[in-house]
Amino acid sequence: MSVDILGPSIADSVLARANPVSKLLAALVLTVALLLSVDWVSASVALACELCLLPLLAVGPLQLLKRIWPLVVAAAVAAYGTALLAPKTGAVLLALGPVIFTAGSVASGAAIGLRGLAIALPGVFLLLSTDPTDLADGLAQKLRLPHRFVLGALAGMRLAGLLVDEWRVLGLARRARGVGAGNNPVARLKSFAGQAFGLMVQAIRRATRLAVAMEARGFGGVVDGKAAPRTWARESVFTRRDLWVLAGGTAIAALAVAAAVAAGTWNFVFV
Repeated sequence: MSVDILGPSIADSVLARANPVSKLLAALVLTVALLLSVDWVSASVALACELCLLPLLAVGPLQLLKRIWPLVVAAAVAAYGTALLAPKTGAVLLALGPVIFTAGSVASGAAIGLRGLAIALPGVFLLLSTDPTDLADGLAQKLRLPHRFVLGALAGMRLAGLLVDEWRVLGLARRARGVGAGNNPVARLKSFAGQAFGLMVQAIRRATRLAVAMEARGFGGVVDGKAAPRTWARESVFTRRDLWVLAGGTAIAALAVAAAVAAGTWNFVFV
């Protein structure tokens, strides 16, 4: 696994050594369970259990907050908007003119905010602890997804960072040639369009070179009119650790649902 991508502490963590497919399935089970109901109890239980897994990722709470603060802000905004617009049931907690918060609306807002974080956090754990190449190997070898799609998506992910760098370089090059937009909004729009066109041309050229290189390495080979079987440099394997990961995700989902049912807050969204 690439230490440069994950960082030395995360690369040595328990979750990083698990198969990406098992982490993906565990996150999927938990996500499905949380999508079945909109209530603050199941979301709170799931979120608390997920935060307890931070030692397995070798990431501290402050480190995690620095990485996911946009998600926290988005969840807070969603919670506020829901509490403001939800049906006003229960006791009135705050009334400032047209702005009214009741116990029922606040509970609805808290449910939406906590549910969003609880659903997003497993995906964050997966991204932080997984090398893209390992994920591609697992998807193609274990889930039998088409290797053309998997490797193409992997190449796209690898090149996404280059587009950001090239956009910056194009901007500096245009500025050095005196192609400045100034303060005129129309000129800024034209400059942006020209720079975007240049980036698109470079992306197409790189994609063409990459396609030729992949063909030269046997990608997309055809035998008797059918796609040639591929060999893999690294075999994706399941270990006992992956069983624990999948069992852990299932246990958290079951605990969250059971807690909501016991508390009487379970609200099945399809009813």
